Amino acid sequence: MGKIIAIANQKGGVGKTTTAVNLAASMAATKRKVLLIDLDPQGNATMGSGVDKYELAASAYELLVDEKPLSEVVVKETTGGYHLIGANSDVTAAEVRLMDVFARELRLKNALKAYKSSYDFIFIDCPPSLNMLTVNAMAAADSVLVPMQCEYFALEGLTALVETINKLAAVINGDLKIEGILRTMYDPRNRLANDVSEQLKQHFGDKVYRAVIPRNVRLAEAPSFGTPVMYYDKSSTGAKAYLALAGEILRRSEKKSSTAAHLTS
Repeated sequence: MGKIIAIANQKGGVGKTTTAVNLAASMAATKRKVLLIDLDPQGNATMGSGVDKYELAASAYELLVDEKPLSEVVVKETTGGYHLIGANSDVTAAEVRLMDVFARELRLKNALKAYKSSYDFIFIDCPPSLNMLTVNAMAAADSVLVPMQCEYFALEGLTALVETINKLAAVINGDLKIEGILRTMYDPRNRLANDVSEQLKQHFGDKVYRAVIPRNVRLAEAPSFGTPVMYYDKSSTGAKAYLALAGEILRRSEKKSSTAAHLTS
């Protein structure tokens, strides 16, 4: 059964879309079947996957509002080797349309139900706000991966996000939990970044990934070429960091699976 991970942070500019695209590509490179869902109306994850958001035949809008089956909405050819449900400005209208729909927060969960077993991982790139699209992602997800910069105000934002996740878990998805916290745009020469990093480890323990995403020019350049960084410059520190993150997530998943199997045997 596939694992659904929402990539979310209410704060913008923390490397959320960069993480969604490059983690999906890194997982696909390990021969896993991966689906990336772009729920951000800006469509940056779509463009970063080598798909023109202006040329999309169908987007997340058709999946959520028109209830088209995933097989009719998915794009199978991307530069990252994963499947994609794209987004464009139409997705902004989806939020408005969903307001009048019964069980509107469960639209994505219901849409993925029949297809979850077809993928090893489904990643959802959430908008940088807590709106109906993000709530749909949280309702459908098994867990939430939180990318964040090691800055003072980021800690405050993380506290608010954890509270939101706990509230949503209580109301719409009892199984929702934090998958992990990813330090992005990290500069080890920055004393504040190191201090915040230590506070994160003290508070969240092993929820903080060992893999750290550095500030990296290649990582910033890759989206303008419509490709994940590992296919733009595989020797870059950014590419290596996301491959390390994929490896860490796989090891954690395998460890949980073997522990669960041991407990049930």
